Amino acid sequence: MNWSKMRRKRYILLSLLLLTLGVQGQKANFEQVERFTNMKFGKLVGTLIVSPHFINGSDRFWYSFVTGDGIRYYYVDPERKVKRELFDREVLARKLSSLTGTDVDARKLALRDFVFERGDKVFSFKFGRLVFRYDVRGNRLEEVKQASPKVLSKKPARLFGKYSPDSTYVAYVKRHDLYVMRVKDSVETRMTTDGERYYSYGRNDRDMGVQDTRAEWFGDSKKMYVIREDMRNVEELPLISIWGRRPTVRAYKCALAGDEYVPQYEASVFDVTAGKKVRVKMEKWKDQLLWLSYAGKSSDQLFIQRKKRTREELEICAVDTETGEVRVVIHERSDPYLNDELYSIAYLNDASEILWWSERSGWGNYYLYDSRGNLKNQVTSGEWTSGRIVRIDTVRRMLYFEGHGQVKDGNPYYARLCRADLDGKGDVRILTPEEGNHKMVFSPSGRYFVDSYSRPDQAPVNVVRDCKGKLLFRLEDPDLSDLYREGWREPECFTVKAADEQTDLYGVMWKPMDFDSTRRYPVIAYVYPGPWTEYIPLDFEFSSLSGASQLAQLGFVVVCFGNRGGSPYRGRDYHAFGYGNLRDYPLADNKHGLEQLITRYPFIDGSRVGIYGHSGGGAMSVAAICTYPDFYTAAVASSGNHDNTIFDYGWSEIHHGIKEIRKGDSVSFEFNVPTNLELVKNLKGHLMLVTGDADDTVNPANTLRLASALINAKKDFELVVLPGQKHGFMGPAKEFYHRKMWSHFVRYLLKE
Repeated sequence: MNWSKMRRKRYILLSLLLLTLGVQGQKANFEQVERFTNMKFGKLVGTLIVSPHFINGSDRFWYSFVTGDGIRYYYVDPERKVKRELFDREVLARKLSSLTGTDVDARKLALRDFVFERGDKVFSFKFGRLVFRYDVRGNRLEEVKQASPKVLSKKPARLFGKYSPDSTYVAYVKRHDLYVMRVKDSVETRMTTDGERYYSYGRNDRDMGVQDTRAEWFGDSKKMYVIREDMRNVEELPLISIWGRRPTVRAYKCALAGDEYVPQYEASVFDVTAGKKVRVKMEKWKDQLLWLSYAGKSSDQLFIQRKKRTREELEICAVDTETGEVRVVIHERSDPYLNDELYSIAYLNDASEILWWSERSGWGNYYLYDSRGNLKNQVTSGEWTSGRIVRIDTVRRMLYFEGHGQVKDGNPYYARLCRADLDGKGDVRILTPEEGNHKMVFSPSGRYFVDSYSRPDQAPVNVVRDCKGKLLFRLEDPDLSDLYREGWREPECFTVKAADEQTDLYGVMWKPMDFDSTRRYPVIAYVYPGPWTEYIPLDFEFSSLSGASQLAQLGFVVVCFGNRGGSPYRGRDYHAFGYGNLRDYPLADNKHGLEQLITRYPFIDGSRVGIYGHSGGGAMSVAAICTYPDFYTAAVASSGNHDNTIFDYGWSEIHHGIKEIRKGDSVSFEFNVPTNLELVKNLKGHLMLVTGDADDTVNPANTLRLASALINAKKDFELVVLPGQKHGFMGPAKEFYHRKMWSHFVRYLLKE
């Protein structure tokens, strides 16, 4: 198949399509976007980040790295501060050529499955289908004859179920009930009789035979525990499948915001030897959520967490596995809601201590409790966010974690490795101070780590440090020379102020590869409002996942920046900004930020402004063009939750809020949220709506309801339905979506 001819055909077809749309005067660079889209970035660049492979549980490691010079293999001993090539690739290639009778290119030496013998001088590897043993001391290579495949044992294979740690029992589910079989004599015991579809002890709610179970074993193999979900009263949402001789309806369970019936949870403990079920007495709040928090090595140690439906309050409970009674260990409240994205808990030394993350001060910090729930000390503090745990050293009493925002004037989204004393002694120390997003891999002993850090405008830097942050040496740098020769340029980072003129918003700008500062370009904003994350690139990348870099090649300046109410990494006031205002909270910040960029850069044409996004970004794009109809010219909204009354109850109720109503002993909930349907009367610009007809994350009814409202308001718009596509578009449909988006913005923003 001639792929170059196919690309030319696609280019011609797209050009004809745009001409039929009346865009004869546009200056879109279709050839450039085609070339950019089809760039083989991996082949042009090779390796970006070092992936260490530690040798036999030691701190020594090897890694491979590809540059324009081909692939090389390296050996590192951090303790001795040694870094060298693992072997002479030219010598090894000649020896492989001799033994295999083939011409082996040293630059393309694809080796895999390294296994080191004692020490680090002798190792085996696979090359093709053959296995070789290599001694670097004398450059001795020999083929290793592989043993014949073993005859399969006549013992029954472990085809299903969960075996107890001591292999005495296997647990499984039949027709939604829990069973346990004694392995030695295949004696089966039925543990439950109340399982049914949507109230199952199995992981699959379909009516089927034997299947895996939700239940889990304690370490001592005496008991099991399970948290079961009751979905029986949860209503369904339908989807129509067009495939088959007749289209069919597929329905799935989905609790919507404000629903009377939402999933219910219960916890139980099973004593296998006694054949006894003990129900855990976790009942406290109506429609509460339950999760396993920790199960110990002993079957008498179990911790379960429960959370209110209103999501501002949770508790960790210790369970008496004999009686089902519970004791509250830690109670947490954080208004208006708990930060689910960063909330974490770690049990140290088999739950003798509990490390707890909390935003009780307005900023995420770690606190240390004893097993009874008594606060021992605060581990971190300050007006910045203590993020994901990387490593806990219980011997040296050190916590290693990602910190966000401690560096003045630094980007608060970038993760830096920090170290804190678990006992709260001394200040938190930043171990990776460089401005960039750091990714760390610790050695088995915890004495060293590989640090790879980058930014959207800076290629990764790979280094080795000790556990105190001391830089030992730098590893290989990516080779970008071929990429630059192709005309590629990295995006630019910038900051603007939010509409309050106080809060910094961080963003990234993509320009065409043939950018000319004397020209004036339309500007297009790629958006995602949060609040559980912000889709702002933090790492070095060739081609943006959002399609922003490709879109820019047509002749646009494309930008992406945050808004208040977005990232959970910038403190409670920032991420909770949109609470109670789920539709409108990001809009003013986006418009204000774009206005600053228009004023700052003469090459941006403020009379031609576009906006696009997916999911929450799709909803935001519609809200923006309807709220500021004289500012935004064109918008593309894909898979948007335009009506949050028919969206998942968890996300909507958390971030917009749900009102708890008490009348005597009765508790009910009330949910009211503004929708995009209420804004369509204001539309002046050019809007394209896109949805997959099989989307079970944001049901296509969200888009179709909006389309109906637009029709009733006598507004012109485009509607694209992608057959068989779910929330994430795949394959040819994804390519089709991108080309439709390109043509939309070209038609309405690139006119003379």
